[in-house]
Amino acid sequence: MWFKNLCIFRLTDPFTLTNTELEQQLNTLSFHPCGGHEPSSMGWSPPLGGTSEHLLHVCNGFILLVAKKEERVLPTSVINEMVQEKIIATEDQQGYKLSKKERTKLKDDTIFELLPKAFTFSKKFYAYLDPQGGWLIIDSASSKNAEDVVSLLRQSLGSLQAIPIHTNEKPSTVMTRWLTDAMPPQNITIADECELRSPDESGGIIRCKRHDLNVPEIQQHLDKGKQVIKLAITWSERMAFIIDEHFIIKRLRFLDLIQDQIADLETNNEIEQLDANFSIMTAELAAFLPPFLEMFGGEVKA
Repeated sequence: MWFKNLCIFRLTDPFTLTNTELEQQLNTLSFHPCGGHEPSSMGWSPPLGGTSEHLLHVCNGFILLVAKKEERVLPTSVINEMVQEKIIATEDQQGYKLSKKERTKLKDDTIFELLPKAFTFSKKFYAYLDPQGGWLIIDSASSKNAEDVVSLLRQSLGSLQAIPIHTNEKPSTVMTRWLTDAMPPQNITIADECELRSPDESGGIIRCKRHDLNVPEIQQHLDKGKQVIKLAITWSERMAFIIDEHFIIKRLRFLDLIQDQIADLETNNEIEQLDANFSIMTAELAAFLPPFLEMFGGEVKA
């Protein structure tokens, strides 16, 4: 169980709930499948899966959570085709053109009719709370999905003071400086992928993948004012990832130094293995986040 993306939220108030109290609150919004006419449903699911009923899993003070979302699939093309058929049939029967309001109602009625017959798909979003460090970390490359998880947690707890990370220097400014000067800070190695965007209204974008970023062509784009909005980097030969302009970490990989630790702790017990992996991952991220944030001028204090 390894996170592949990091949407990072700062808990601006101390997290004081006991594990028992937290689980009781999560149970108020445990996951249930979509009802007949529900387009989607979201709730908490047991992190250990299987027959487990516990909605949190705690290891070394870090609290693992899983939000599960189920959605019904209603292709727009199917809806539009059925609505158009009903509009034509209704207009032929009544002898006049339907108004915009009548067309909208017909569409709503069609969706309501189709929903119970629609297929469903589900996905899980892993997250963990670090009460001591004051973090909420969500494994998602999408800020929208991450905010959905935060919203679900707020609803479960009544309130939660959690805000996305904001740094004193814009990530794009810092990353542009690293690439322009070709002198990133200690512990940072620039890899072979980046995305550059023009600051003017056209917003032209250059994407480079598996490419030497020290070549003159890249520097020419930077000299013309393009900003780095995504950059692939390696941290202390322990982690590799993409960092974007919103300080979202994507495609996170733990490298050989960490993989060797994992190999030393391999076990056939599924829960013990999850605990070992979760312990290593959370310890690495707890050590990584503060110094990495400082490279961007530190956090903006709420």
